[in-house]
Amino acid sequence: MKLLSIDDSRIIRRIISGVGAMLGYETLEAEHGEAAFILLRERADEVGLILLDWNMPGLNGLEVLIELKKSPAWQHIPVMMVTTEGEKEYIVKAIQAGAAHYMTKPFSQEEMAAKIMEVLGKGTIQE
Repeated sequence: MKLLSIDDSRIIRRIISGVGAMLGYETLEAEHGEAAFILLRERADEVGLILLDWNMPGLNGLEVLIELKKSPAWQHIPVMMVTTEGEKEYIVKAIQAGAAHYMTKPFSQEEMAAKIMEVLGKGTIQE
């Protein structure tokens, strides 16, 4: 199983990739929604969790999420929003559109690891 990080920030993709590696997962990367759809057409069977930014060029994260959940081939893949948009309105829209979890930036690697494990049903990290 692999993680798919969809974010226009190379730094964020790199951080998420590092957290994924710490948890034993390889991370695929896409810099925007269209690149993610191309990747998913070829490798969706490998992806077990999508980490999705809200603000990106082209389709925004909510639009990408809606397209993911409409697709019979991709709708089963859990999506965690990872974004600077922390207002309740954004969180509600994402959850209503099918997001499994929501995380705001900035975040620590430990917080990210805990949320990934929680979404994947692998338990939680106790401090």
